[in-house]
Amino acid sequence: MSRPQRHWDARAALNFMLGGSGAGLMAAAALVEPPSPWPLACAAALIAIGLTAVWLEIGKKSRALHVLFNPYTSWMARESLAALLLFPLALGSILTLRLIPAAAMAALVFLWCQARILRASRGIPAWRAPQVVPLVMCTGFAEGAGLALFFSQAPLLLAVFALAVAARAWAWLSYDAATKSAVLAPAGKSLLAIGTAGALACAVVGIDSAAFAWLAAAAAVSTGWWLKFALVTRASVYQGFSLPHLPVRGAR
Repeated sequence: MSRPQRHWDARAALNFMLGGSGAGLMAAAALVEPPSPWPLACAAALIAIGLTAVWLEIGKKSRALHVLFNPYTSWMARESLAALLLFPLALGSILTLRLIPAAAMAALVFLWCQARILRASRGIPAWRAPQVVPLVMCTGFAEGAGLALFFSQAPLLLAVFALAVAARAWAWLSYDAATKSAVLAPAGKSLLAIGTAGALACAVVGIDSAAFAWLAAAAAVSTGWWLKFALVTRASVYQGFSLPHLPVRGAR
């Protein structure tokens, strides 16, 4: 019998929403022209808030450091170690603007670990599908590229944003074909209609209008957050046991 998981709630979803967007923004900050510390600071703040939300979910908060003890088998431990590398590089980038490429790479590693956390949850069909990894990665980077548009509307950044949004749509269609989750269908339709078609249309006009670039960013980010919130809190149903063949007592 299927039943929803009760270990992760909206606080865990915030880590995937804000942390994923923050990691994507830190990666996209390398495309901001002229280079600025503000998108980096915003990205670090989003990641920190997301991790804090997860910490608030822990029953015994003094044991939070225990997550670092098993990086060989735990993707949560690897995510935490990636964050420990990410924050110093982010601070160095904010202060000097010279470590932005290194901070961007660390952010992508952090995002990769987040995606693998869901993939490792074998008991939940909506999370264990291999397609969840590119979906989480593409969603985080599309959101980050969208947030970067609030700081710069450089042609290269707009082009990367358009490609990221299109890649996210492909990742969602691939994931949806594999899982066929009715719970995620409304968020997925919004992602395609508003977060993809609408965002791309606004991005085209955004070449000459900052307001439309910001509208494209808002459409991409809001629909991505809705999808991840639904994925973590509503689609997280355990599969339960399955008995395809029932034993039959032979006649005597």
